[in-house]
Amino acid sequence: MKTLIVKTKTKNYPIFIGKNILKQFGNYQNKYLKNSNKLLIISTKKIPKKYFNTLIKNIKKKNIYRCIFPDGEKIKENSYLIKITDILSKNNFNRNDCIIALGGGVVGDLSGYAASIYKRGIKFVQVPTTLLSQVDSAVGGKTAINNRFGKNIIGTFYQPNFVLIDTDTLNTLPEREMSAGFAEILKYSLILDKRFFNWLKINGIMILKNRNRDNNIISIAIFKSCMLKSKIVKKDEFENNYRAILNFGHTFAHAIETATNYSRKIIHGEAVLIGMMLASRLSNHLGYLKNSDLKEIKNMYEKLKLNFKYKKFVSLKNMNKIFKIMINDKKSFGKKTKIILLKKIGKSLIKETTLKKSFIPLIEKDIKNGNY
Repeated sequence: MKTLIVKTKTKNYPIFIGKNILKQFGNYQNKYLKNSNKLLIISTKKIPKKYFNTLIKNIKKKNIYRCIFPDGEKIKENSYLIKITDILSKNNFNRNDCIIALGGGVVGDLSGYAASIYKRGIKFVQVPTTLLSQVDSAVGGKTAINNRFGKNIIGTFYQPNFVLIDTDTLNTLPEREMSAGFAEILKYSLILDKRFFNWLKINGIMILKNRNRDNNIISIAIFKSCMLKSKIVKKDEFENNYRAILNFGHTFAHAIETATNYSRKIIHGEAVLIGMMLASRLSNHLGYLKNSDLKEIKNMYEKLKLNFKYKKFVSLKNMNKIFKIMINDKKSFGKKTKIILLKKIGKSLIKETTLKKSFIPLIEKDIKNGNY
């Protein structure tokens, strides 16, 4: 098992990464939740019951409550938030009590937001069960729900008490979800670490196909991703500036997700893969990223069969809707927005500009040429 300590101004907390460590939950509970007498486990119907049962079986004697929601991005909205806070209120949870998020990024975002606002903050634990949540959303303290104007528009920064990553939960994960998680792993290499990018060129297929039970490749990728993210969070917990680089590829990705009404037509990681390629092309177009680096990124996508085409989701009919969503993104302020670009593989930059001077001309050109 590997342990990583995330250090922030508001809280220091551990991330535990290992095989079959869900059974050890009681040990972590004794140390980090010793004053929590009531625990609310929030999960979805899609999460295999064996993980839920294992967790409950290994929780030390406490009052345990359950909240099981439908699967999908659509639960990240007010009605489900109210259901959670009603359960907490009805059972008189206090600030020492705890919410446990068992599931993917959607569950973690919703649960964390509820924990942050109920009685102005109760304890919170992340038990991520998807690759994407293990390497990204469960780490760093961002919580949020959506509204019809955009994704993650309503949220807080609220760090968990600990994160428990059991890599065995990936055994039941579909290939599509593995690809979605790989998107965030690839993101860290593109914005921060060329050596990690080169390592992914060799080992990426092992992660995507989940064929690594003997050589522990996924555990290495998860640990490296969490380590890179924790360094950024330590420097800029509340995304005043530097942390914005974690949004590489996300402005366009969130717009696609919102425009498709958070449906299964495209899931978050798939949208991020598209968004990162578009942002890489824009970096090249604006003179920051060399042709050779852009070609290397494209070769990685093609080698691993990662999709970067977006014709299915953007057309002349909904183009303006996409632009409007992008302009309303939380990284925008007034007419300007922060866009994340690449100087080279492993080094990113934040540029303040307008979408009319960056993404919009490139997308319009793609649609006009029909090659996107």
